[in-house]
Amino acid sequence: MRELPPSYQRFQEDFPPIWEAFDNLAKKCHQAGPLEAKVRRLVKLGIAIGAGLEGAVHSHTRRALAEGIAPQEIRHAVLLAMTTVGFPRTMAALSWVNDLLESE
Repeated sequence: MRELPPSYQRFQEDFPPIWEAFDNLAKKCHQAGPLEAKVRRLVKLGIAIGAGLEGAVHSHTRRALAEGIAPQEIRHAVLLAMTTVGFPRTMAALSWVNDLLESE
């Protein structure tokens, strides 16, 4: 897995107890239900797309690839956003995903 962006590393260094609590919360959320890892990753990608968060879309795309999720599955998840968040946001998300898929 790739290193965290510098801003995250700085936060981790400056506020270790808060980072640890956040990291533990994330782990607990992932373990809280019956969804398998692949589904959870694609859901997180969908949330990032819906919120219009480029950095989070990049992060969840990287993680999806690292977890063995195929590029066509990632793109499909992006397309599913279209009828909920609209064409412009979907096109933006697709460009963010393609930034990574085309560089891999």
